Amino acid sequence: MYIEQAYKGLSDSWRYILGIVVIVFVWQGLAAIPLVAALALKDGGLSAMMSGDIGAMSEVLGSNTFLFLMLLTFVIALIAIFLVVKFLHKQSLTALTTARTRIDWKRVSFSFILWALISLSFIFLDIYLAPENYEYNFKLVPFLVLAVIAITMIPLQTSMEEYFMRGYMIQGLGIMAKNRWFPLIFTSLLFGLLHIMNPEVEKLGYGILIFYIGTGLFLGIITLMDEGLELALGFHAANNLTAALLVTADWTAFSVDSLYRDISEPVLGWDMLVPVFVVFPILLYLFSKKYKWTNWKEKLTGKVLNEEEFLATQNENDVQG
Repeated sequence: MYIEQAYKGLSDSWRYILGIVVIVFVWQGLAAIPLVAALALKDGGLSAMMSGDIGAMSEVLGSNTFLFLMLLTFVIALIAIFLVVKFLHKQSLTALTTARTRIDWKRVSFSFILWALISLSFIFLDIYLAPENYEYNFKLVPFLVLAVIAITMIPLQTSMEEYFMRGYMIQGLGIMAKNRWFPLIFTSLLFGLLHIMNPEVEKLGYGILIFYIGTGLFLGIITLMDEGLELALGFHAANNLTAALLVTADWTAFSVDSLYRDISEPVLGWDMLVPVFVVFPILLYLFSKKYKWTNWKEKLTGKVLNEEEFLATQNENDVQG
């Protein structure tokens, strides 16, 4: 009963509407001040910012500085989410994260390691099969700086997206709609559309949104089936961290001093679509066997209990326990 964990705090609809407004304002407004200020102090910085050209902004500030300031906006937004949940909803971080009595860090670790290994396999297989598409890009000092920034901040960036999309919004929309399918579909579409400004979309076309929306749907499914965010937190952190450290390209959101640089002409290929249509279904099967998921239809499309029903169920469990 992950969505119903919202009832462990103040779950009025107006609180979620106000909370989303506050979080978005902090994320897209206040949190961006350090980045805007840094760009304003550099020649060409404001014009790069006004054009929305991520590559130009990265070039003006330097890739590692730009990455740090960009990730900082997510870190500040993550803090805003936790403050909104604590003070506006009077809900615990555990209840926002999982239906279990405590956050299961083993689940986070398992998902992280599994997807990191799969991502590494795909990346190095592609380098092996098409070495002409890659350029070895290792520079010790810039890479070490990148590693420190990435390892420290990317898990916070991905956690912000998960706590906002699969946590706060799925719980809020779920108790308002009183069903599970609407928050699952809505947050998956929103997750994909929020990436529409990424430079990858300009280079590869809108077809890449299939990957983003499909990823959002996958993360939403594992959240609802597993009754918590732990698997999604681990997966998302592994995905972005391996991407940042191993392969970069001039046309990606993470154009940094990675180990390799993709110098091929960007095309929407198998590497973007295979995960959605092949790998994610296999992962769902593996997770379902490991964590003994059942009752898929009810968990993904069924009704959400009202507060009275949820509290009655909790009291029943307490008595049985």
